[in-house]
Formats: sequence, C-alpha cells, structure tokens
Amino acid sequence: MPVQVRPATADRWRDLVEVFGRRGEDPSWCWCQRFLRPAAGAASAQEPAPDNRCALRREIAQATVSPGLIAYVSGQPAGWTRVGPRSGFPGVSGNRALAKVLTEDPGAWWVTCFAVDSPHRRSGVGSALLKAAVEFAREHGATAVEGHPVDVAALSAASVSGSAIYTGTMAMFCAAGFSEIGRTYPTRPVMRLLV
Repeated sequence: MPVQVRPATADRWRDLVEVFGRRGEDPSWCWCQRFLRPAAGAASAQEPAPDNRCALRREIAQATVSPGLIAYVSGQPAGWTRVGPRSGFPGVSGNRALAKVLTEDPGAWWVTCFAVDSPHRRSGVGSALLKAAVEFAREHGATAVEGHPVDVAALSAASVSGSAIYTGTMAMFCAAGFSEIGRTYPTRPVMRLLV
C-alpha cells in the first residue's frame, strides 16, 4: 500500500495522538522531547513528570516549519518522525559520544526518532518517513541529513522490540543512501547523507 507523508500541523494533532497509540494519552511519555533537552542525569524523584504531550502540541501549533512528519496508509495515520536542524537538538549536540564523531556543520539536519503504529511495522512506513524527512530537510535548506540508528545485525538479542529501535535501523538508513561516518557504540552507527 502506498504511504503518504505530510508535515505535522495543528490540524493533524489527533492523527499524531493516534500514531502514538496507547501512549497517546500519557503526557509524561517522551513525545519526541528527549533530544530537545541537554543530555543530563536522571530527573529527581521530587520533580513532577514533564508534560511532554503539551510541549509537542504547543511546538507544532507555533512552528513556522513543522518539527516532524506524519505517515498515512490508506488515509489512516501510521507513523511519525521528528526532523530538524541538528543545532536545535541540545540532546544531540551536547552528547559527548556524538561530539567525537560529528563535525561542525550548520546546515546539518537530524532525524531523531520514528514511531510506527504496530499494525504498520515492517511495511515500509519507516522508510517512507525517512525518505520524506530527507526531502523535507532539503526543501528547508539542509546540506546534510544525519541520524543515529541501531545496527540490528550487530545486536546479540534474537528479537528486537520496536521501542529499542525508535531511532531507526541502520539497514533503513543504508537503503535510503546514507553512509556511516562513525560509531558511538558497536551497535550505534552515525549515518549521514549529503542533500
């Protein structure tokens, strides 16, 4: 089935909630806020859980450039990816392991994560989102697109859960034309594509 990908806009908010499935009503779930915060230690037990859901909703409503894309299969929401300038993700730029691999590039965009509704996994939705993210970044002035997927072939586990590969898979990035520029861990390549 063909996959259509559209920018996440305020009028598509309910579609994004649907993609997140059972977590869609949980405000403390990640909601793709992880990389917007500097890399830091665990939050204090006394700190209230952040309302990440409202943060993403507000971000989408106020954005001049959408912070992500939603995939649709047969008109139904099926997946999401966040993509934007690398400089806009303190959790990426402030990561010491990534800093050893990445070079300064003000035109580099970063694909942080993917969420694909379980009935649509392994059907090309993630690949369609990655391809659309590259095109979206190019249209908005990116000179390169990068990501930090999982090399599933290098994992020792026999099966891998969807939540373990939320940053995408190396195979998916390779199929989209990305090249490995280094690793932060034996199973964590850093991938780059000049656009």
